[in-house]
Amino acid sequence: MKYSKIFQYAYLVFAALFIYDGVTKWNDGTNSAYVSLGLAALAVFMYFFRRKFAKRYDNTNKSK
Repeated sequence: MKYSKIFQYAYLVFAALFIYDGVTKWNDGTNSAYVSLGLAALAVFMYFFRRKFAKRYDNTNKSK
């Protein structure tokens, strides 16, 4: 189960990279900045989604 915690934080790393990419594209004036910022939002959502289900899974295992 330790691998799932590593992947949770990988989503945050990817979100930071996409935010950086989106901001640099925004400053250049290209229209693809929205795609990068959308992927960053998706990565943040996936972090919280995976964290919620990991906690639920841990609580289920502890109660058994």
